[in-house]
This record gives sequence, structure tokens and C-alpha cells, in this order.
Amino acid sequence: HLHHRHQRTPDEKLYQQSELPTERFTAIVLVRLTADKTETTSFSWWFSFGKKRKMWHSLRANADIMKEDKTKLKEYFNKIVPRHHYWRNKNRYYYSYIENHISFIVPQGKKVLEIGCGTGEFLVGLKPSKGLGIDISERMIEMARAKNADENIEFKVGEIDDVEEVFDYIIISDLIGYLPDIEEFFRKLEKITHSSSRIVITQYSKLWEPILDFGSKIGLRMPSVNQNWVSQTDIKNFLHLSDLEAVKSSSKLLFPKYIPIISRILNEFLVNMPFFNKLGLVNFVVARPSNKRNDGNPSISIIVPARNEAGTIKKIVDELPDLGKFTEIIFIEGHSKDNTLEEIKKVVDSYKGPKILKYAVQDGKGKGDAVRKGFDMATGDILMIYDADMTVPAGEVYKFYDAIVRDKGDFVNGCRLVYPQEKESMQMINYIGNKFFGAMFSWIIEQPIKDTLCGTKVLWKKDYEDIKTNRKFFGDFDPFGDFDLLFGAAKLNLKIIDLPIRYKSRIYGSTNISRFKHGWLLIKMMFFSMKKLKFR
Repeated sequence: HLHHRHQRTPDEKLYQQSELPTERFTAIVLVRLTADKTETTSFSWWFSFGKKRKMWHSLRANADIMKEDKTKLKEYFNKIVPRHHYWRNKNRYYYSYIENHISFIVPQGKKVLEIGCGTGEFLVGLKPSKGLGIDISERMIEMARAKNADENIEFKVGEIDDVEEVFDYIIISDLIGYLPDIEEFFRKLEKITHSSSRIVITQYSKLWEPILDFGSKIGLRMPSVNQNWVSQTDIKNFLHLSDLEAVKSSSKLLFPKYIPIISRILNEFLVNMPFFNKLGLVNFVVARPSNKRNDGNPSISIIVPARNEAGTIKKIVDELPDLGKFTEIIFIEGHSKDNTLEEIKKVVDSYKGPKILKYAVQDGKGKGDAVRKGFDMATGDILMIYDADMTVPAGEVYKFYDAIVRDKGDFVNGCRLVYPQEKESMQMINYIGNKFFGAMFSWIIEQPIKDTLCGTKVLWKKDYEDIKTNRKFFGDFDPFGDFDLLFGAAKLNLKIIDLPIRYKSRIYGSTNISRFKHGWLLIKMMFFSMKKLKFR
């Protein structure tokens, strides 16, 4: 019917512009094509046409409702502009808290879009390399332009459909409660994000609805309109339906007014503790595009810190798989007492295979120093740490490469605590310690991680460069190298995933780990990370 018409009705055009699944239309057409009798054919044509008309009318009705809702919202926001400064000043502690937390999430110097920017205070505070704020309210945008002196930031009247470029960070603060179709809105983010983009969403918790309504009635809060009932779980569900993935989430702000000492105890400490972290006024969700990365056949650089590991060097070169465009193996020798350095030189000089081999002697001490030196020498698209003791079988390396290339995560962390372990590969006290630190650090970084000390870790080189640039936030604190990367990845909102591996016993030498000395260092790092990431 549609293909033989020379002109389409407005209803049909609306159907063509819609994103309804094509299966529904196809099923209707097949009823007509498979009919044998004239009477049945006539009925199927009527049924098909009738169903389509109902669908088109439904779409048109929804479009009209959404247009009407948009008009009302526009009028509402234009109306509150004259007293907007009054309400922000009256609740400056609340707005300051939200701005500070978003500033903590979004690194400076990124390309940032804020949708529903209002008068632009959040965006200006982020100090972006380029910023764009859009809002449907002309009067809000007028005020934002009047207040902004940053030439890198622009404010425009518009909606998500009017944005024509991609951004590193997209801020959606206190907006989704007003949206007539949250899923449709999230789907439109696809065209303005790249594989490393992050979407920061804030929305007040509906648990606070009675208190907020009461606050509006007695003049403590800006008058509002009815909003969607959207929980943190609902936000994650909408993201999943729209091919987006939640990286981490949290609930903040137990008391939105400032009272010296009390506000700090409630909003910096208590709100981060179990049970209380479900009761915050504001839900924060950081999300990323899902399965959007397409980097072809990326190369990989495998960094092998080696101290007193002469017996495994040749075996490492022989058994590590050849991956991607090229595989680069970089040995960083750590002032060994055996002949590790001589063995590395011998193996590198005699090697004739397809892999690229390099080596260097570290300048300082500790695995962390060796890893950083190796990463600086690396030329691959992907960076990997592989311990020279070979307790992680070399064949497992392919799983890490595959996971990061298929975009299962931005940072792939090995986990030794799933499969049964060989005898003496890990003592019971180490096992219990790893379990404890895994649980604590999962709570601190707000992402699940089971085994923080597995030596095998993989990330993209460009993400490491961001971690390196922002290293001053944590400082040079980590002799292991594991936590420098984990905390840096968490701070930059990278998706961290565990990859279970089979943990084997050493085939040469003895461990370089001092259980009690390094255990004490781990405890100190745990409290250090709490201060930096949790109790700010």
C-alpha cells in the first residue's frame, strides 16, 4: 500500500519519521501477502490499513502531547528567571555542593556539553577547553550569556536535536525529571558522543519528594512542577535500553542546608557509609556509550617488570601471544641480584621473531617505578602489565586483549580469586587480605573489583596519558603501580572490569613481596584513597 502511493498523508510521513521497530510493520504486510482468497485479502488490507492508521494517530497524539509539555516547561522556566538568583542564593549550600561534586567528576580541559544548562553556573565552573550550554528557555540563556566572560563557552537556545558535534563530557543535571520520553532522549546521545565520552546525570531522589514539596510550600525551595518518578535503578535501566552503560553511581547530600560541623559530618562522612548511602537527596550516575569503540586491529605493548627472574625471560618471549597490528614486549630490569639483566640482553639480541623486543633498567625502586618507565617507552595502542614470575599463564593474555578490544571495559583487571589455585601459589593470609582489600577498594572507587593486587592489568594508552596528566591529584604514592592506575582510572570514570584468570605457582625464584611490610603499605593506601576519593 505504501509503496504504490504517489503521495503520503501527513500521518504516513509521521510514521516514516518514527523509530518504531520495522518488525511490527512487516508482520502486518505478511498477513495480506499470504492470503489466498479475495475476501481474506480485502480483510487483510483493511486490517493492515486500520492498524497503521491507529499507529499513526497514536504517534501524532504523542507528538502533540510532547509539544504541549515542552511549551509549558518553557513558560515555567521563563517565568522563574527573575527570581532565579534569589533561589540560588537562598539554597547556595545545595548548589555549591552539586557544582563541587560535578567538578570532581569532570576533569578540567575537556570538551563539555550541558543540556538544560539554565543560567550556566555549572558549566562555567568546569573550566572546559570548549563548552556549550543549551536550554529551551530564552530568558535563561540570556542570563547565562550576560554572566559568562569565558570565550571558550557558548550558550544557545535549543535542544539535543540541535547539537551537531561530539563531546567528551555531557552534563544532564536535574533534567530527566522533566523529560516526556527519557529513553528517546538517551538514544539521541549516540550522535553526540564518541567511544570515550562520559555522561554525568544528576536527579533528586523521590524519597525526598514530601520534604521538597513541603519546602516549596513554606518558601524554602523554588516552586516546581510535577516530575517523573525516576530512581537510580530506573536511570540505569533507561541507559541500558538506550545502548549506554552505567559506570558508577552514588547518592549524596543528607542535609541540604549549611550548619557548621553538622553539615560536614552528614554530607562528607555519614552519606558515604552503608545504609546512609541510599538516603541521599541527589542521585549521581556516570555512564558511557556501550560497544561503540571500533579501533580496528590495535597494537599492544606488554610491560614486564623483572627483578631476580632470570629463569623466565626466554619463556615469556616464546609463550606470550602475537596480538594485533604488532606486539611489543618491554622488559624493565629492577636491579636484580641474579643475572636477569644479562639474560634479557641475550634473549633480545638473539630474537628473530615477529614481536618487537625492548629493555631498560629502571631508575628508581619498586614495581610502580618500573611500570611507569615501561609505559613511557611503549608505542602500542594498548598497554599491559605482565609479571615476570609467570604466575598468570602467558596464554591468558589474549583474554585481556580481547576484552578491551571488544569494549567490555576501559580498564581490565586480572582476578586470581575465582578459579582454584595451585598449591602454594597464594598463602591463606594473602588470600584473606586480598578479599578484604578488594571489598574495601570496591566501596572506595564505587566500582566492583575483587582482586586489587593481581599483576596483570590492561588499559588504552590514551587513557593512561590522561591518568598521567592527572597524577598530581594523588601524587607519587604507590610503590606497587597497581593503585596508581586503579585510582587514576576510577577518578577519570573509566569502566573497570575483573577478568578471572588461573593463578599458578612460581616456576623460578621466590616472591619479591614482603607480606607484613607491604600489607601495612596497603592499609596506608586504603586510608589515603578514602581521603582523596570518598571523604573529601
